[in-house]
Amino acid sequence: MEIKTPDLSKTASYDYFLPQELIAQNPAEPRDSSRLLVLDRKSGSTQHRIFREITEYLHDGDLLVMNDTRVLPARVEGHKISESGCGAKAEILFLNPGKEYNEWTALVRPGRKLPEGTKVAISDDIIVTVGRCLEDGLRSVRFADGADPLALLHEFGHVPLPPYIKKTDAESERYQTVYAKREKENSAAAPTAGLHFTPGLLKRLDENGVRHKFVTLQVGLGTFRPVKAENISEHIMHTEFCELVQETADAINETKRRGGRVVAVGTTVVRTLESFAQQFGEIREGTLSTKLFITPGYGFEVIDALITNFHLPMSTLLMLVSAFAGYSNIMNAYREAVEKRYRFFSFGDAMFIE
Repeated sequence: MEIKTPDLSKTASYDYFLPQELIAQNPAEPRDSSRLLVLDRKSGSTQHRIFREITEYLHDGDLLVMNDTRVLPARVEGHKISESGCGAKAEILFLNPGKEYNEWTALVRPGRKLPEGTKVAISDDIIVTVGRCLEDGLRSVRFADGADPLALLHEFGHVPLPPYIKKTDAESERYQTVYAKREKENSAAAPTAGLHFTPGLLKRLDENGVRHKFVTLQVGLGTFRPVKAENISEHIMHTEFCELVQETADAINETKRRGGRVVAVGTTVVRTLESFAQQFGEIREGTLSTKLFITPGYGFEVIDALITNFHLPMSTLLMLVSAFAGYSNIMNAYREAVEKRYRFFSFGDAMFIE
């Protein structure tokens, strides 16, 4: 039974029923053994496969575009310094550096108990000062002059898992893609559609004539913040940095010229490629900061197919896939995935939308 299309300008239209037990707490092992729901966006028909079988849906001449960012060990636990010494526990999630290297934008917990000027000890001799309040609950935090923030995050930080992963046995490296580049370690969350790929699967695809190239989008608050506004037009996306190198631009343009498909691995790749097309009128080498919010009615210029995970209700990512595949197709597919007990969100199963 087809779902009647409600008012797609309303955030509530992107809600759906999801049993808590379907929120994946651990990833499938091996990576490519997760389930795969294949959605034909023209007919709305679905097929149910295993992710490694995506080789049957990707063809000679297709181009996979992947986000090679790596998740920074950006979650740091410490203690509030009080007059009597170390006080209550505090947690800082470092998001991105500011104009000064030792000053960062962050989320702090418990925010109300960490007013401006509060000092948080993350070790006996490493102190971070909580600064001013920024928009949307963010804070400015500052390392001491002369500190090396990245080195300290590697020493004391942990890879931040999403809050809906309450208990996991997974190693932190399992929340990184196999192709994440150490020099691109700058994200607060993983581009999770890529978590299903293994080196062996990438090799088989390459042997079948399916190439892969990379872009970089630093995954930050804009990707995982929920939509709180009643009308989606009132939601403000946070800025995220993205980069497209010449090699990837050339491969995309060549693929388009000969009629191949550009297949985005994840919504971060979609936003990167579509942002470049909007900004420059073409796919070309460069960098930019994007606030692109893709909702139903958007006209896609670059991507032809999409590999993605199952997204949170009322999220910008669910709105993006609804724009690409059609709202009714997506909501029907999500309902079917719930009925068939697919696993949802970051450590969950995948969709291929063609």
